[in-house]
Amino acid sequence: MSLPSSDTAVSYPAGALTSESTVLHVEERADGSVAVLLDATACHPVDAAWPDQGADRAVLEVGGSSLPITDCVVGATDGKELFLGGDIPVRKGTEGWAFVVAHLIQGPPPAEGERAVVRVDGAHRQALSAGHTGCHLASLALNQALADRWKKEIPADALGTANFDAVAIETSTITEYGSVDVYRLGRSLRRKGFIIEGFDPASAETALNQTLSGWVASGGAIRIARDGERLTDRRYWECDLPEGSVHIPCGGTHPESLAGLSSVRASLALEEVDGTPVLTMTTSVLPRP
Repeated sequence: MSLPSSDTAVSYPAGALTSESTVLHVEERADGSVAVLLDATACHPVDAAWPDQGADRAVLEVGGSSLPITDCVVGATDGKELFLGGDIPVRKGTEGWAFVVAHLIQGPPPAEGERAVVRVDGAHRQALSAGHTGCHLASLALNQALADRWKKEIPADALGTANFDAVAIETSTITEYGSVDVYRLGRSLRRKGFIIEGFDPASAETALNQTLSGWVASGGAIRIARDGERLTDRRYWECDLPEGSVHIPCGGTHPESLAGLSSVRASLALEEVDGTPVLTMTTSVLPRP
């Protein structure tokens, strides 16, 4: 079969852990791995454009064999060549390009046209999903804790608060039942109006954890809203909080409710890196037994 001309259909936003589909394309890579493209998948891939949530752990079952998926990444093709991860030369939505989920395996590849089943490790997915929701909650709570440290108006977050997270974020990494977010408090942020003088991470940490405690106790529902079923269709994390329902663009996975979480807590650490203040927020999520 030729390379696909349409984006992969993805079911992981709806919480699917298994999918059955057709092998569209098989390609050996320079490192010896084999990229397998399917018409649909339940496996969440890592996206090099914003690699906050890593790939699912999963296996590919084809013809009686169960092949571990060693990695799962976003790829793109113009119908002539397949590019993976950071090698993708175009933006999502570029005309004439299809964005696909590439399942990387080792060993004998399946045949194009075969039926294949993807089975995702549910415990690992649950841990990453909880960590991703915890990350969103902590970012919103941090924005509230720092809301009085602005002397200029900046864009607001989903709750109408000055969006420190959006303008200062350098990296975000989702972990199992947690996350690590790194913010630069450099000159560009100060020019936007952030007041670093007198900033006390301990006070901000106390405030944001008080907010997180109230939100988790509310047990609000969580939904993933989607514009469509394809990989590049826009998706949004929606969560019911006491202040109202929040709506944030997000391509990751999440639990169905805050009721499944026992607590979400964050710690703040401020240090200088090459002369620039850097704030690290480490979030830990405790699931309900």
